[in-house]
Amino acid sequence: MRNQGMVAAVVVLAGAIGFGGAPPSERPVMVAKFTETPVKMDGVLDDDVWKTATPYPLHLGRDNEEKGEPLHETGEVRLAWDEEFLYVGVQYNDSDIVAEGKKDQEHHYLTGDLAEVFLKPEANTWYWELYVTPHGKKTHLWFPGSGRMGLKSSDDYVMELHVAAQCQGTLNDWKDRDTGWSGEMAIPVRELKGFGDASGPGAAWTILVARYNYSRYLPLRGPELSMTPQLPVTSYHYHDGYAALRLER
Repeated sequence: MRNQGMVAAVVVLAGAIGFGGAPPSERPVMVAKFTETPVKMDGVLDDDVWKTATPYPLHLGRDNEEKGEPLHETGEVRLAWDEEFLYVGVQYNDSDIVAEGKKDQEHHYLTGDLAEVFLKPEANTWYWELYVTPHGKKTHLWFPGSGRMGLKSSDDYVMELHVAAQCQGTLNDWKDRDTGWSGEMAIPVRELKGFGDASGPGAAWTILVARYNYSRYLPLRGPELSMTPQLPVTSYHYHDGYAALRLER
């Protein structure tokens, strides 16, 4: 959700501009690799499937890139799946790991670093917004459609989401310099099929993996926002820019 302060301004502006979306046939594609062995949820991307999964790099939104802004801290995303879960693994370079939220189901983009996963069936309006933080907190939000974004009811949806994270550095200590953090997410397939959508190879789903990066070392006013695939505008709810999710065995 993006309904407060600076972040809200970004989204309202993005929504007011008439960006043309790519038709489904022209979407970028992100591939999830099948794994016979469930991913061990420990926040360390050392499972065999992560070694062969395609690494997708983070980008600034094209609107910011065209202004000449650089991506200060890079990261990669990997995807995997089995019959029960869609797995997302992230590895982020991070000079100052910040996560000040205290519990699950908070709006953690307001309180620190964050990986967000957006999943939307191609043929329907509803979608999920899922979080993992550097200290292993999670949030799951569900929207019937983007026109209902910001309502409190988006917090009420319950999902048995599993997350884990590891810090390469010290959490919430602004005085030192950190290296990065990694996170894993296991999204139950049964939840994604809960409204009648198909799942598995050939099912039409779209995905965005996005990042909030707060750091004392970044020359920014607020967090650095990056994502994969690259969106034409820095609005994580811009569905036309999401990648097609392809499950491969």
